[in-house]
Amino acid sequence: MTSPADEAADRRWMDRALSLAARGWGRVAPNPLVGAVVVRAGEAVGEGFHPEYGQPHAEPIALRAAGIHARGATLYVTLEPCSHHGKTPPCTDAIVAAGIRRVVYAASDPNPRAAGGAEVLRRVGVEVVGGVEAKRAHELNAAFFFSFTPAGAQRPWIALKLALSLDARVADAAGRSAWITSDAARAEVHRLRAGFDAVAVGIGTALADDPRLTVRGPTLPRRPPVRLVFDRLLRLPETSYLARTTTESPVWILCDPQAPPDARKRLERHGVRVVTAPDLSAGLRTLRQEGITSIFCEGGSLFAGALLRAELVDRLYLFYAPILLGPNGRGGFAEILDVTIGDVARWRHVASSAFGPDTLITLGR
Repeated sequence: MTSPADEAADRRWMDRALSLAARGWGRVAPNPLVGAVVVRAGEAVGEGFHPEYGQPHAEPIALRAAGIHARGATLYVTLEPCSHHGKTPPCTDAIVAAGIRRVVYAASDPNPRAAGGAEVLRRVGVEVVGGVEAKRAHELNAAFFFSFTPAGAQRPWIALKLALSLDARVADAAGRSAWITSDAARAEVHRLRAGFDAVAVGIGTALADDPRLTVRGPTLPRRPPVRLVFDRLLRLPETSYLARTTTESPVWILCDPQAPPDARKRLERHGVRVVTAPDLSAGLRTLRQEGITSIFCEGGSLFAGALLRAELVDRLYLFYAPILLGPNGRGGFAEILDVTIGDVARWRHVASSAFGPDTLITLGR
């Protein structure tokens, strides 16, 4: 039986492994973020994380760092070690070859091709403990886990970001929203963008702000996210920044099949990819079939309201600035939702963080 002290130590080392895993943000998709720590006699003797898709997994990196000290040690890893040949050999082989005595992992692998590593290790005499900090591991890789669910086969995992005043307004009485939040908060938004397959806005925001929707900052994605506009009638101008910069990173528009053909031709000449669907659900299904597994949605209250009312948002990133815009401010939740106390969705707290003077509250379904 594991003692309370041993359980506390397992959580502490798994916390370190989770911190390491996060360093791969934006570089590992479609793989998950994974971190690993090799511990012997209460000391870390090797650690690592999956740095990029196609490169070695966290476990062999940590084992190589530990060298001979891995024999008889405990390996902490944030995801069940894989047991299959993919772009790299099975991690279970490296664990057994290194002489690891005990493996502690956070979450089971949802990928049926890669799962089963825990049982492989048990069969050769390695002690295996699963489920340590499993909730945090799922939160870290929420889009990855979602993609292996029935819902995840039908649509991308969707996050919605809103920059809000303390009274939950997205703009002042004149419609001005630049800038509600600080430079530090906006830098975090760029980091978040790097971890998604697509960054999306509604056509209202595209027309009002002429956004770039690129990732700018120290966290650079392995592949630039698709810049996606939900534009039912193809109103995006040819002169917009997005239409003029398709060679820098992809620009897609999701529109109605009855959108003006001339507008489609003009945008496609600029390199914009036009995807048609009769409604939002069908459009998301098409995007998922095209390989978009996660979308970071930004923009105004109309777009946000449509997603929330359709119950399509899996995560909320709410950046609150320490300002009040008053009753004439625009875009409050009261304007985009119409629910009763009995029907209201209750969100789950994921994390809270400070960025400069602003506060980010992250919520999940």
